Amino acid sequence: MTRYIQRHSLLTRVTHGVGAITCILLAVTGLFVFWPELGGSIMGGEFTNTMRMLHRIIAIPYIVVPLIAIIMSPGGFKHLFAEDIFGKWDKDDYTWASKFPLYLFFPSKIHMPPQHHVKSAQRLADGALLFFCIIMAVTGLILWLQTGLLPGGGMKVEFSADTLLWARLLHDIFFVLTVIVGIAHIYLGAGIFEPYKGTARIMFGDGKVSESDALYHWGYWANEELTTGKNVTVEKD
Repeated sequence: MTRYIQRHSLLTRVTHGVGAITCILLAVTGLFVFWPELGGSIMGGEFTNTMRMLHRIIAIPYIVVPLIAIIMSPGGFKHLFAEDIFGKWDKDDYTWASKFPLYLFFPSKIHMPPQHHVKSAQRLADGALLFFCIIMAVTGLILWLQTGLLPGGGMKVEFSADTLLWARLLHDIFFVLTVIVGIAHIYLGAGIFEPYKGTARIMFGDGKVSESDALYHWGYWANEELTTGKNVTVEKD
């Protein structure tokens, strides 16, 4: 028998899943928008136009689903920013962050201090990724509205040349940053990094984490959950 702690709700997992999938698809289609010659040299101009259209279609759930999640759970949204991203750091948080670079290469030899619901360095990475995604959504929407939100130019909004210049520049810059940080996020979150093996279940499964994994990765949070027992279940091995 193994004890599990429910770490993430269904709404959180669905929102994260949609965000992850659409972000990857937007990166792929956006590459051909960012570098039109790539699509033209491989498949011709029609292929590039198709990628541009798909880019806009995929952007809809990328923007809409998180907004729906915020409306459905404003408390969860508040907790995300107040605790998970901008939560106050303690001594163990600073120690964990300082040891993380070595931990990536020598996880079995580096002793890491216990952490709260979200690890200190993870707060920085998640906060940066969320910020990048918001900038991408806002600037992308500006560029989309300039040509018409609907097919045929419907719901077109005129912006100044400076606004469009900054929108394109920021969209391109944060596209690159999102890809870089996103790859690192996938490397850790998907369980490729040895200490995180099996933890992909947390976001892409039932949202549960085993007692042993919870204590290893988020010691303070795990002990709080185990003490209250509210989100703890027991399952057969």
